[in-house]
Amino acid sequence: MSGQNVQNHELFKTGYFAAGKWQQCGATFEVVNPATGELIASVAKAGKKETQAAVDAAYAAFPAWKRKTAKERSEILYRWYELILENKRYLAELMTAEQGKPVQEAEGEVVYAANFIQWFAEQGKRANGEIIPPAKPGSKIYATREPVGVVVAITPWNFPLAMLTRKLGPALAAGCTGVIKPANNTPLSAFALLALAQQAGVPDGVLNGVAGDTQAISDTVMASDKVRKISFTGSTEVGKTLVRNAADTMKKVSMELGGNAPYIVFDDADIQAAVKGAIANRFRNAGQVCVSANRFYIQDGVYDEFVSLLAEEVKKLKVGNGMDDGVVLGPLIDDAAVEKVEKHVNDAVEKGGKALVGGKRHKLGHSFFEPTVIVDANEAMLLAQEETFGPVAPCFRFKTEEEVIQRANNTPFGLAAYFYSQNLQRVFRVAEALESGMIGINECAVSTELAPFGGVKESGLGREGSVLGLDEFLEVKTWHLGGL
Repeated sequence: MSGQNVQNHELFKTGYFAAGKWQQCGATFEVVNPATGELIASVAKAGKKETQAAVDAAYAAFPAWKRKTAKERSEILYRWYELILENKRYLAELMTAEQGKPVQEAEGEVVYAANFIQWFAEQGKRANGEIIPPAKPGSKIYATREPVGVVVAITPWNFPLAMLTRKLGPALAAGCTGVIKPANNTPLSAFALLALAQQAGVPDGVLNGVAGDTQAISDTVMASDKVRKISFTGSTEVGKTLVRNAADTMKKVSMELGGNAPYIVFDDADIQAAVKGAIANRFRNAGQVCVSANRFYIQDGVYDEFVSLLAEEVKKLKVGNGMDDGVVLGPLIDDAAVEKVEKHVNDAVEKGGKALVGGKRHKLGHSFFEPTVIVDANEAMLLAQEETFGPVAPCFRFKTEEEVIQRANNTPFGLAAYFYSQNLQRVFRVAEALESGMIGINECAVSTELAPFGGVKESGLGREGSVLGLDEFLEVKTWHLGGL
């Protein structure tokens, strides 16, 4: 898919969005296709002035949006959900052009993103309060739940639609207004989503969007006392900075941060299922997934069988431009990402590992890297200590359950963890012992709008999705009535 093709559509927006209007500013930045290096668009580079305009618009729109009934907001959200699905193919092609993932995978993300809007269109009707038995006669105590106010949603490039709707769905359903700040690699998908929201009847100012000068945007929203909530998905390093800065005005924060997920295969596992799960988990989106397995721990008795089968399947993965037929693994987002993966693989080989499959930049060039399986991995390697964020599966040996639990938990992160076992007693022991917010047990996927999503330790604060997701955008107000 060329940049020219995705440009010819009403949802292709290159400005910043404030108070219901798409606007340009003096400076621009480039968005390129990571598979081809082709320029897709020059996008308005928003700074302090544009960001403040977006915040002001959200602040001005908040009282009226808050006053709407939950049913009124739900109807608008449902229309947005329908429009997203009606434009599924274009949104997928636009995402593939700027992000690189195979278009079929991108279509799956569009549906996944829409599901959050649908889910919270219903959940917003259930922001119930509470009647509390009073402490003395002639009085009443009520507890109501109200929207926090203006929300800023800061989202990454790896899932440019889903990470946004996972925040905007509950925010709008709760009665909040907001400003989005998508990653500069992938602003076009996010802005298309805003265009659809406007078509769906989201009032002017309720949603606004800026991209460009990341530091100026961040400084502006963090300093503003009009912004009452920050919802961020991204690196732990940036998340910690945002939390520190939020303290100055006591903003509420939700943080979905980095991971270092273990994927454990016990001797009693269904090995075929474990291999199939490993392929789906690790190589989806070229390994650029925060909940993707980063460390594969394989018990001695099945290690050789597992790595042999895994290598066979990895060799079958077709790498290429996400718009080409049969491609299941696209490029990494940019050359810096390739350099990090290359550094991790080279470090692993220097420290005793072996690339059973892959291990180097792909012959296609640009931002492509070969899908890779590393055997004889050990904890001294960078890929054991850091989130590789690429198509690399390092395989570690272990002997006992106690040993692997200790090794799996030996990280400051705790987003997701996976293990395969057919032993029911072990299933409960291991699930309880792993220090992660989400556990996949004989299951490689932990992301759905129906279940809480989030991590422990340095992997985040709060939960997204599920019945808990709405709470992140609500405050409790207590009413004490006397003289009755």
